[in-house]
Formats: sequence, C-alpha cells, structure tokens
Amino acid sequence: MAATAVRYLRSVGAATAAEPYDALPRPELRTVRDDERLPVDPAEFRRVLGHFASGVTVVTAYDEEGGGPTGFACQSFASLSLDPPLVAFMVARTSTTWPRIARAGAFCVNVLGADQGGLCRAFAVSGADKFAGVGHAPAPVTGSPRLASVPAWIDCTISAVHTGGDHLIVVGRVEALGAEEEGDPLLFHRGRFGRLGA
Repeated sequence: MAATAVRYLRSVGAATAAEPYDALPRPELRTVRDDERLPVDPAEFRRVLGHFASGVTVVTAYDEEGGGPTGFACQSFASLSLDPPLVAFMVARTSTTWPRIARAGAFCVNVLGADQGGLCRAFAVSGADKFAGVGHAPAPVTGSPRLASVPAWIDCTISAVHTGGDHLIVVGRVEALGAEEEGDPLLFHRGRFGRLGA
C-alpha cells in the first residue's frame, strides 16, 4: 500500500526530496493590547478546550546537522487539503524541536495507537533522548523517522509556516502515507489518555 501511495503522490507532482525550511529568525512576539487580552483566565481556557477530544501523534524529523532523529508529541494535527494533499500541525514558538524539524525540511506524523500512551509521554519531555529504545525506520520519501508499530504514518515536506499567536502553524505536503487496517487510536481528553468505546 505504501508503494502505491508513493507512486500516486509522485504522479501528481509531489516533491522527491526535502528542502530545509528557514525556521530562524523566529517571528517576534508582539505585545498584546488590552483589547486583545483573553476575557477569561488561561486555566479556564485550557479546562474548557480540554473537552475537545483529539488524537495523539508524534511528529519526527531527521536533522543531519543537529545529530540525527528528533521529534515531539503533538495533539494539534489535522488534515488540511485533499488536492493538493496537505496536513498541518501547530507547535509552540518556544519549541527547541521545531528549528531542527525546519532544518530537515520534512517530517513524519506518526499516529499513535490506543496502547502507546508511554510512547507519547517519552516524546513529551524535554532534554531526554526521546528515541532511546524506540524502534524506527526511514519514511520512504523524506527519510524522517517512521516509528515502529504505529497504526498510521504520513511522510511530508514542509510547504508553509504561518504565525498563530504563541504558536506556529506548519503546513506539510504529503509525499507518502500508510496505515494498518486494525487498531484503535490513542485519544486525549481533559488531561487524560483514553480509547474508543464499543
């Protein structure tokens, strides 16, 4: 299935190699005017938005200059466009992983399964070797790490980056993708992992 997806994406003009994306200089955070401030407490904002259940992914890249594989746990992932095939994820502008992904010019979105909460936690920490003991292989087009045993993966090159408040909105062009037929997704809701019910 992956080979078929790669052939299709190449036939519609998908890129064959990743180009570095200039992550720096980062956009300056401007001062928030009083009339733009959130009318509620930030903790309340997080509590209410926590009612929106999401899937969980790990976004990975291979940064040759920076010493190899890199990645982070990401809930804010979404499909964006079918034609051309685009996806998007959001990353904090203070992220230390983002400049390495930008330098690679490509990334792989690894969709986590219901039993992979531990894998998510490993990629949610800063300063640790996130890939210690984690099996992975190069994604077929960009070479970004495709994690072992994930239910689905999407291999992408960076197409555009937009500013969104204290985050960046990263748009990726899909170069290849694949999925297992079986397996429930890992869900995140109100600060806890969950899974689909019957």
